[in-house]
Amino acid sequence: MTVNKKLVFVLNLALLCIGLLSCNTKEKKILPIYNPADFKSELVDKKLRGKTENHTVADFNLTNQNGQVITQENYKDKIYVTDFFFTTCGTICPIMTDNMGKIQEEFIDDDEIMFLSLSVLPETDNVTILKEYAKAKGVIDKKWNITTGDKNHIYKLARQSYFAVVKQGDEQQDFIHTPNFILIDKKKQIRGIYDGTNDEDIKRIIEDIHILKN
Repeated sequence: MTVNKKLVFVLNLALLCIGLLSCNTKEKKILPIYNPADFKSELVDKKLRGKTENHTVADFNLTNQNGQVITQENYKDKIYVTDFFFTTCGTICPIMTDNMGKIQEEFIDDDEIMFLSLSVLPETDNVTILKEYAKAKGVIDKKWNITTGDKNHIYKLARQSYFAVVKQGDEQQDFIHTPNFILIDKKKQIRGIYDGTNDEDIKRIIEDIHILKN
């Protein structure tokens, strides 16, 4: 083999390797890890704004549609999706709940995937109301907790852990929830933010859950 032929061979081999590496890179999508600084400031508690690393979801103590206490232990070693809602909401909430139901259906036989919805009006959304709501929406108890609890606790989770509500007035007043679905991994890190009313985002969150599993 002449020098020129060797050079051509080496160049072709190098191009082939680069091509293979490029294909592998495209196929392997890695989800980002979100921190408070990645969210709009209006969603984040003032003392956390600007934090760029090591954010994890805080422990919680809530009550679900069956009157059971739900804590972080129920979600240990689980991938889960969180949202904030209230049962009398007639605008985005029904769409969000229906779309959460579609994700539930996609992973209906997968014990690693769960869901957590928190009411932003816990003073009116009691266990009886949540139970009726859950039945009407096809909630599967072992996969999806529709929860109420202490309002200050939920408020703190919303502003310091999940970043899915906007404060309205002072801390004693109600707050407005967003349509956001928040994807949490097994290490309690936020790995995705999606519009729970958008069909394309629902497809994307399903894909991203599969990526986290793999």
